[in-house]
Amino acid sequence: MKNPEGILKAVRRALERGQTVEIDGLGMFRRKAGGGYHFTPQTEPQVFIAYVEEDLLLARRLRDRIAAAGCSPWMDKDKLIPGQNWPRAIRRAIEISDAFVACFSVRSGSKRGPFQSELRWALHCAQRMPLEETFVVPVRFEACAMPRLIQERVQYVDLFPDWDAGVKKVIRAVQKAGHAGWKAGGRLESLTPL
Repeated sequence: MKNPEGILKAVRRALERGQTVEIDGLGMFRRKAGGGYHFTPQTEPQVFIAYVEEDLLLARRLRDRIAAAGCSPWMDKDKLIPGQNWPRAIRRAIEISDAFVACFSVRSGSKRGPFQSELRWALHCAQRMPLEETFVVPVRFEACAMPRLIQERVQYVDLFPDWDAGVKKVIRAVQKAGHAGWKAGGRLESLTPL
C-alpha cells in the first residue's frame, strides 16, 4: 500500500458525507448517527469468478446461484469502476477471496487474455495455503479439455448435463473454503483502524 494515510483520509471524507464505504472481502463502514463509525464485517465467503467474455451469460447465471446461496461473488463486470487499474484490482480480489471459481469451456481453453492470467495468479495464491484447503474450484460449462495442471491436481465440477447438481457441488466447495478462511485468522487481521 503506497499511501495508507491518503486512503484513510478518503475513507473518512466519504463517511463524513454520509456514504457507505465497502472494502472488498472485509465489510462495510457507515457513519453512526451520534458520531463515530460502525463496521459490519463481511461474513459470507468471497468467491472470485473467472471466465472468458464469450461465457459471460453462463458466468452470470453461476454468480446468481452463488449469491443466492449466501456467498459474495466477485466478477469484473460487477465490481470494476471506470478509471480503476483493473489488473491490480483483479489480483487483489483474487488474493482476498476465499475461493476462485475458474469457468472452463471450449472457448476458454485456447483463448489468450485475462482469464489465463487470473488462473495463473490464483494457482500462485493457492500455493500459500495449506495443502488440504480448497481454493481453486474449476467448473466446466460444457465438455472441453482441461489444462493438464488442473486435471492432474484439482477435482473439477461439470455443470452439464445437470446444472443444478453441479452448482450444488460448487456451492459446497466455496462455503467450505470460506469457513476455512475465517478459521485461519479471517480477513480482519489486516484492517487498519480509522
